[in-house]
This record gives sequence, structure tokens and C-alpha cells, in this order.
Amino acid sequence: MFGSNSSTRGRGSSVPRIPPRNSQTPTSTRFSKATCRWTKSKTTPPNPRPRTPEKPHLPSRSPTGGRAGDRVAESLTDQPAEVVTPLPAAPLRIEDLPLDPRWIGSVPIPYARRAKVLPFAEHEGVVQVAVGEGEDPTATIRELIHLRAVLKMPVAAVPMPPALFESLVNRGYDALGSALEDVPDLAGEGLDALAQDLVPADLLDAEDDAPIIRLVNGLLSEAVKDRASDIHIEPYERGLAVRFRVDGVLHNVLRPPKAAQAALTSRIKIQAGLDIAEKRIPQDGRIALRVAGREVDVRVSTLPTSHGERIVMRLLDKGGHLLTLPELGIPELERAAIEKMIQSPHGILLVTGPTGSGKSTTLYGALTTLNTAERNIITVEDPVEYQLAGVGQIQVNAKVGLTFASGLRAILRQDPDVIMVGEIRDRETAEIAIQASLTGHLVFSTLHTNDAATAATRLIDMGVEPFLVGSSLIGILAQRLVRRLCPHCRREAEVTAAVQEELESVIAAPVHFHPEGCDKCLGTGYIGRVGIYELIVVDDALRDLIQAGVPSSKLRDAAKSKGMHTLRDSGARLVAQGVTSVEEVLRVTRMDL
Repeated sequence: MFGSNSSTRGRGSSVPRIPPRNSQTPTSTRFSKATCRWTKSKTTPPNPRPRTPEKPHLPSRSPTGGRAGDRVAESLTDQPAEVVTPLPAAPLRIEDLPLDPRWIGSVPIPYARRAKVLPFAEHEGVVQVAVGEGEDPTATIRELIHLRAVLKMPVAAVPMPPALFESLVNRGYDALGSALEDVPDLAGEGLDALAQDLVPADLLDAEDDAPIIRLVNGLLSEAVKDRASDIHIEPYERGLAVRFRVDGVLHNVLRPPKAAQAALTSRIKIQAGLDIAEKRIPQDGRIALRVAGREVDVRVSTLPTSHGERIVMRLLDKGGHLLTLPELGIPELERAAIEKMIQSPHGILLVTGPTGSGKSTTLYGALTTLNTAERNIITVEDPVEYQLAGVGQIQVNAKVGLTFASGLRAILRQDPDVIMVGEIRDRETAEIAIQASLTGHLVFSTLHTNDAATAATRLIDMGVEPFLVGSSLIGILAQRLVRRLCPHCRREAEVTAAVQEELESVIAAPVHFHPEGCDKCLGTGYIGRVGIYELIVVDDALRDLIQAGVPSSKLRDAAKSKGMHTLRDSGARLVAQGVTSVEEVLRVTRMDL
């Protein structure tokens, strides 16, 4: 609150503060234009008198206006210690101020001009902020406190006349632009038009024309347009690399200059609400966007490396249509079995596969089918990827002790009919999920295994008793995603002997289709993805094998003898139909032999 500083001092803040007039504080802080440093000097205030801390002192404006910055400075003297006003000992010159592109690029130009505040450097953990003289000192104070909350660092105000402030803004952004002058336009006018619709949920502003901000907006809008699921920004010794993951495969997109690294990283971290000064530990954040009318949720992850912070941004289209089970492309035989399983009153259905194989999408499809007024459905996820109307969804938060296990325990007290656990990661979560299924609840969850049969042995390896695993499981679905061939450029090709041997002759057709590449598919030969599936329906015979603790290979052979189609079988059918290529099936199933 304004006017209160004792709590801040009590926390041991190291930020200097100018004492109010007649204050008992024994030091003052001044800014030296020669050294651009903060200095402290002893003061002996005459006749100190108490002041009321509840109400800030906002002096009336002098008819002449006084020295530029005085009104802001006087209004700031009663503010919390995090907002500091070092008054210059002599008129400032722009040439004397250090201009750091990392801080200048952290706010858009329109915001800096409108709010009359511009971060331009950092010294000893305090961000130096230029403050232009305005008509409303109170508004300036609010902007400084707002800026401190956004930057997550103490800020020090450097008041200056309006003309000098405008010169600093122009020079600062000119310097930032020169560092990025070699950054190419990503996609010409099409990208520019799309970038105009980009509305980042930034705490400062959305209207901007700084080169670094145009670059970030361009990357995000281009990624959405190209259907990218992830954006990778990777620093190296002599440059940067930007890659998009489209349909599960990474593609090179851009190589910005090394000079852009600091500003690019800071801009993304500001948007994601991360600490831009912390570069030693990984951080996670989120950005909410609207691109061409589409709402997109961006999960941001930073990772310190020897050449700077790597950034990965995962894009989730919040407005996208959630697929139902029939729309997922599951073969009719397997889909009918799954639809029967999810109507069971109790038991566990597991979906397995590596990260990015569509497990969550499949489970959301099952929940959508079951989501009626007669059922109470609750999920615990990390993170909640899509909002389901009528479903209670819990976000895991390890910082406050909300884990999959603790969330699952809480769900059991909410009278649920159907429970979805985002992932079984440990023995505790596995045992609670199994107990829930054995006490009359239908439970969905995921595991990271290469095939369906391995899921049962994985639970046993976690320490769950085999008889509990066998008693609770009703089905295991393994899946992968393969890329769809582009219908505009695919071409016929003969199946070679090597391919036939690799696929164990499951492809009987002598001809299949091969990716070529065209403008429609961005030269990749593929557009979109489709699933391939492997389903084990746990009957009494398989349940006995699980309870006996047999190896996964024997369980797999037993399931195949009962008519289970493997991932390779499912992929081979799509190859024969011309939906995907042999190369794609081999790419995602080579480890599943």
C-alpha cells in the first residue's frame, strides 16, 4: 500500500530509497550522470517529525511547474521502497545513460510513450526506468508499480523533461532496431497481415512496432498458420536457430542474429510472466493469444544452456474442435470394443504411448462420449489442455502439494462416476487409481510404454501387486500418430523387397504412395496426422496371465492369438489405403518389433 515501507524494509530489501523531507532516514540516494551509478551519502535531517503513513503525500502543482521531474519526485518520496527516485545532480544527457536492448525491448513503444516510463538499464539488481514529466504524478507512480510487478524486479525512477524522455525513447528503440536489422521478414505481406490480429495477453500493451516485438509476433502467427505444435528457439555459440514442429517433425524456419538473443528471450519471458533476470534455472509460464480470431494457449519453457536460454513454446488451439471417438480414425473393430469398455461401471482403461502420440486427445474423446447429466466426471491433469463443459478439471500444482496422488484422493470424496488421471507416474498414484476402480469407479489414465502389453508389467514394476493389476484392468490401448500423405502431391511407388522384409510382408499391395512435396504441404509431402492403434481387451484368460506376473512378451503373444492387431498391422492398413507412407509407419514403430 502507498505510504507504508516498514514491511518492505523488514524483508531485507536492498533497494535504495530517497527519504521524504524531514524524515528520520539517515541516508539519501543520488544518480551520478558521470558514472551512471547510485551513490549513498549521510544526511542529518533537522527537527524530524512524524508523518502519517496511511495517506501518501501528493503535493499540489506549482503554477510554474517547477524543475522537470520535481512533481513526480516529490510524489514518489512517500511510496514503497521498491519504487526509487534518484534525482540527477545535474541535467542529464542521453549520451551518459547506458542503453541495454534487453530492457528497452521489454516494453512496446506505444506503452512507453503513453505511460512516460521506459526501462533502459540495470544496476545491482535494480532496473533503471526513465520517467517523463507528466500532468498526473499519481498515474506515473501507478505505472512504476505496475512495471515493477511485470518485470518482477525493483525499479529506480530517473525523472527527466518530456523532450529528453522522447529523445531517449527514439534513441533506445533505434539501437534495438539496429541490433535486429538483419532479421528477415518471415513470410512477407501474408505474415504481416496475420500478425496484425495477434493480441498477446501482455500486461503492458499490444500495439507495438519495435523490431523485436514484430519478430516474436511473426513467429507466433507463422507457427499457428503452419499448424505447428511447438516453437523451438535454440541459442548456439555464433547464432540462433528457430524451428517449428509440424505434424510431429521439426523443421528449420529462421536463423536470427546472435545480437537478437537477449531481446528475443526477454520479450518472450515478459509475455509469459517469467523472471527475465533469472537465467540460472528453468522456468515455466503461459501466454494467451488470439491469432486471426483463434484463441491459442502457449506453454513456455526455458532451459539454461552454455550459450544462453533455450525456449520451447507449445501451442494449444483452445478453440479447436475436440474429436469424438468416431472422428479419431480408430478402426471399427477396435472402436466398438473401446465404446463397450467405457460403458463399464468400473475398471481401468489405460492409453499408452510416447509424449505427443495423442493419448490425451483419445481420453478427451472418451470423456466427451460419457459427458451427460447422469454422470459426475472429474479429472486431474498436468496441465489442463482443453476445457470440457460439464467436467470438473483439476490442475496439478506441485508447489502447493497438489499432485496426481493427492488430487485423486480428493476426487474420491466428490462422489465421482468417471475419473481421469492425466498420467500414472508412481506407485502411490497407481495404487490409488486401482483402488478407485475396484470400489466402483471407471478410471482412465495414461502410461509411457512402447506397446499395450508392456503397460501391465510397468504397473507391476512400480510395486503394485499383480493380482490388483489383473483385477482392475479392462483394456489397454497403445497408439502412435503418423503423418497423412498430402493428397495434392503424393505419387505411386513400388514396395521394395527391403521394405517388405522390414514390415514382415504385412503389406500385400505391390504399390503404395510416396510423399513428394508441394506448396500445399509446405514441401513436406504430408498434411495432418492420423492414429494407428493396438488394443488389448483384458478377458479372464489374459487377467490370469497378468496376475501370474508373466513377461510382457507372453502377454503380447496371447493377445495376438485372440485377434489383437499390432501397431504395425494398423499402420500397414493405412499404407494400403494410401493414407500414409511406408516410411511413416517405420518411423513410429521401429522400436516396437
